[in-house]
Amino acid sequence: MHAQKLSISLPESSADFIEQYRRTHSIKSRSEVIEQALQLLRQRELERAYRDAAAEESDFKDLDNAIMDGLDDETW
Repeated sequence: MHAQKLSISLPESSADFIEQYRRTHSIKSRSEVIEQALQLLRQRELERAYRDAAAEESDFKDLDNAIMDGLDDETW
């Protein structure tokens, strides 16, 4: 995997949390902790996109039902 080096500034409490998490979970580096956090954010965004898509699909079904409401076979 190709890695790109970044320099970031974090509040001390966040940096402390990263280091504590790294030690507690036997993770090799702080970068790996950050990568895990980013994977969780990606997952959250993917889940949100699926929810939004499902809601749009539901809205279209509701619209179809509203259009069809009250129509019988003779109307078609």
